[in-house]
Amino acid sequence: MSSEVLDRNLIMDAVRVCEVAAIAAWKLAGRGDEKAADQAAVDAMRTALNDLDIDGEIVIGEGERDEAPMLYIGEKVGKGKGAKIDIALDPLEGTTLTAKAMANALAVMAWAPKGSLLNAPDTYMDKIACGPGYPAGAIDLDKSPAENVQALAKAKGVDPSEITVCVLDRPRHADIIASVRSVGARVHLITDGDVAGVINTADPDTGVDLYVGQGGAPEGVLACAALKCVGGQFQGRLVFRNNDEKARAARVGITDFDKKYDLHEMVRADAIFAATGVTKGALLDGVTVSGGFVHTHTLVMNSATHTVREVRMKRPA
Repeated sequence: MSSEVLDRNLIMDAVRVCEVAAIAAWKLAGRGDEKAADQAAVDAMRTALNDLDIDGEIVIGEGERDEAPMLYIGEKVGKGKGAKIDIALDPLEGTTLTAKAMANALAVMAWAPKGSLLNAPDTYMDKIACGPGYPAGAIDLDKSPAENVQALAKAKGVDPSEITVCVLDRPRHADIIASVRSVGARVHLITDGDVAGVINTADPDTGVDLYVGQGGAPEGVLACAALKCVGGQFQGRLVFRNNDEKARAARVGITDFDKKYDLHEMVRADAIFAATGVTKGALLDGVTVSGGFVHTHTLVMNSATHTVREVRMKRPA
């Protein structure tokens, strides 16, 4: 099953799906309308998915059926033949970034054999992540950010002052930021886009060593798919603000509301991850138009072979 899902043709299909979503969103970049940009990406991604020879089901999507007209959790996509796959997606990660034409907006998707991706409800999740090359258990969600910085610095053989921690710039993260800085580490604040924030821990060029904070649970699954391809560690725990959110989790099969998930519990088989830049960022260049062509920049990863490819495409504008 895994080799079927990770067929080379399907890998390039994943690239094309992300490309069309990114281009659709980019056309609305800087126009101040988050909903319109998101809807354009959703429409384009859905159309592209339904043109594929796959038997796919959205397990991470735009929300539940009554909240999302398209790409909702449980929606079937594809022609209903071929590989049976779970699909996690965010047609536009960074709706605000796109509306304001700011950096780091992405069109993101991951897929894996049916039944292998965590059906994470649309709630928050406490997260911690680091890149490859560290001993198992180097980070622990139940330890303070300061303790995790010290542990990572020890494993890396450097002083804590040489560790950089990526954190979403939110009031709820004030204690995390204070804890990180208390041991002399740097804090790299981002305004949005915690999928990219987690992935940055696996890219030495970004200078990010650790990601800590609370963000969307669906984005946690997407980030785990990427880390599974390149190596790294991730832990997450769902955060529930009310009984309605617990009921939402129960509907997708979550029974232990306090469980601490690791990467391989969230993505239980080999996976493909693809992301196309909408606006230029640390990870990818954004969509551009020049010489009568639209240019895109996509990152595609395959956990079965631990390969990472950058795909640059141009098509007539």
